[in-house]
Amino acid sequence: MINKYDLKIDEDLFNFINLEVIPDTNIKIDDFWKKFSKLINDLTPINENLLYKRESLQNKIDTWFKKKIGQNISLNNNKNFLLDIGYIVKEGADFKINTKNVDPEIAKISGPQLVVPITNARYVLNAVNARWGSLYDALYGTDVLGDLPQANNYDPMRGKKVISYAKNYLDKIYPLENANWDQVIQIKLENNKIIFFLNNNLSTFLVYKNQISGLIFNKKKSINELVLINNNLHCRIIINPDSTIGISDPANISDIILESAISSIVDCEDSVSTVDASDKLLVYKNWLGLMKGDLESEFIKNKKIIKRTLNNDIEIESLKGKKIILKGRSLILIRNVGHLMTNPAILHNNNQEIREGIMDGLITSLISLHDLKKNHGNRNSINNSIYIVKPKMHGPEEVAFTVLLFDKIEDILNLPQNTIKIGIMDEERRTSVNLKECIREAKSRVAFINTGFLDRTGDEIRTSMFAGPFLKKNEMKNSKWIKSYEERNVDIGLKCGLQGKAQIGKGMWAMPDMMSEMLIQKISHPKSGANCAWVPSPTAATLHAMHYNFVNVNDIQDVIKNKEDNDSLDDLLTLPLLNRKNLSEDEITFEVENNSQSILGYVVRWVDQGIGCSKVLDINDIGLMEDRATCRISSQALTNWINHNIVSEARVLEVLKKMALVVDKQNYNDPNYIPMAPSYKTIAFEAAKELIFKGLQQPSGYTEPILHKKRADIKNIQHKNK
Repeated sequence: MINKYDLKIDEDLFNFINLEVIPDTNIKIDDFWKKFSKLINDLTPINENLLYKRESLQNKIDTWFKKKIGQNISLNNNKNFLLDIGYIVKEGADFKINTKNVDPEIAKISGPQLVVPITNARYVLNAVNARWGSLYDALYGTDVLGDLPQANNYDPMRGKKVISYAKNYLDKIYPLENANWDQVIQIKLENNKIIFFLNNNLSTFLVYKNQISGLIFNKKKSINELVLINNNLHCRIIINPDSTIGISDPANISDIILESAISSIVDCEDSVSTVDASDKLLVYKNWLGLMKGDLESEFIKNKKIIKRTLNNDIEIESLKGKKIILKGRSLILIRNVGHLMTNPAILHNNNQEIREGIMDGLITSLISLHDLKKNHGNRNSINNSIYIVKPKMHGPEEVAFTVLLFDKIEDILNLPQNTIKIGIMDEERRTSVNLKECIREAKSRVAFINTGFLDRTGDEIRTSMFAGPFLKKNEMKNSKWIKSYEERNVDIGLKCGLQGKAQIGKGMWAMPDMMSEMLIQKISHPKSGANCAWVPSPTAATLHAMHYNFVNVNDIQDVIKNKEDNDSLDDLLTLPLLNRKNLSEDEITFEVENNSQSILGYVVRWVDQGIGCSKVLDINDIGLMEDRATCRISSQALTNWINHNIVSEARVLEVLKKMALVVDKQNYNDPNYIPMAPSYKTIAFEAAKELIFKGLQQPSGYTEPILHKKRADIKNIQHKNK
């Protein structure tokens, strides 16, 4: 460790910042560490007090519900109690946010948003490059057509179905006058007009001429790409008579490329396992590669070495010959760690770990200077903004603390005020009930609000743990509070002026293999007025982009913001309890087994392999995207049922052992997997037990403290065995 201004800094991290990050930023090394130390000393006590308040409020709520056991608790009594203790704060007058210098991807373009673990460079590059995705590939390789491809070799019959589906889509989004796209045999530019020649010796035009954005020509001055636009989203019609697909197409169309992942959140939080300095160093190195633009990844695919880098911007030419630049990459936001966790990468105050959220804020912003200094080329933010998504904040005071942190970071880095924009994750109950005031605290910085069903449900259970037994996990989705939660997020965001200035987002589609079902269900997100929603893969982004072409989110928002006020706070506070509903033994068994298997399937990868997010098979062998949020809700659900004697600890332990056998079998082909059976004494299995049986002792029901400790234990063992 390096001693510097009352800080003890991991040597590798210290050298990385001094030798790789600070050069070319106009920041002085010694000055940076001096101000870093002051930042830690100034803000740590405030951070600690906020965490103490969380605990204090929770203790008051626990005590109140324990005293009410066996009584009918009215909604008004519950609400008045929460007001009395300051859990719900009084709402102020109406206001509008005044966030400035947001990029078009935030302010003007509605579309899919990817969330990707920053520790995996290959995945990060895939996500950021997913600004553009092949509709042909997305249709061919998924179940959208009703089944999956049966072989690795190209199937011409399936290809025909893909092309037919895609051209039918073009008919709906980019209609031709008195013709369909499958009739087109040639696309030409004549007299500054795009003419579509048809197979009946006639020609036609687009119905809406303003949908033509531009062109890319080949060396022979023929059209190589026709670029169209709808709802601010581009579509590139690729014309290539020399390709396998193009040569067999009447118009030589070889692909249809949709503007897909408009923005991507690279994640330092729920989808990663970062417990020490070496883990954090990987996080910061990958972020530096993104901000400098030189991140790359080499991997083997089909026995070939593939090198992946960031896409360049795309230059097209308008019909009038004007040069237009289209971004080649998603706008990148970075999700920092919240206020709770600490990290041993830097120590202070007699070897205490510093708050990881403060460290993330300063270091990721410092690294972002490399993007801000660019005045041309492949930039992330063309408006000189940094976008930090801040998770798991509890109420307006904690949002205000983040704003204070960003104020001080801007002072340290000599940045204009409000350069750092904030994304508010509306995933904790105290934030949901006070969302308007949370936004008010960040009214000059807020660029994003987002709902997250899983974390939000986990906090719902922990907050009212002693109110009674909660509904089964899947039944939560149909409860009154969830509907209110999702609608209030949009309503309040629009009434606070987020339209045209910030993103209003919706949560993840968690089934990456079920794209046909996603196409049916996820259109509800743009229809709800959300101008972005999370998807699990680049392919899902391309398919979800179809929804934003069908739905004009701006029009939807206009309707919502002008509708009559409907204060649904009472619905939001309606607890999703069983309310004396009797469950059958089969129902109880399935719920316990389902939650236990989910926890184990996730924990074995997090603890043993340091994988924070991945596709994990559920109890029915369906692959689900799992991260700490899914683990939180499953563990808190079991803790709640144990607490209310729906099921005993002994029975849950018995089920855990049964499900360990299932998870072991599901991971049989993984050479790095550590079986839990027959000993049931692995560190991962112990972690799963603690998440459930010590769930009441975990702050807000979070999984991080246990997972971090167990992962650190594994790493220490591995280090000693080297």
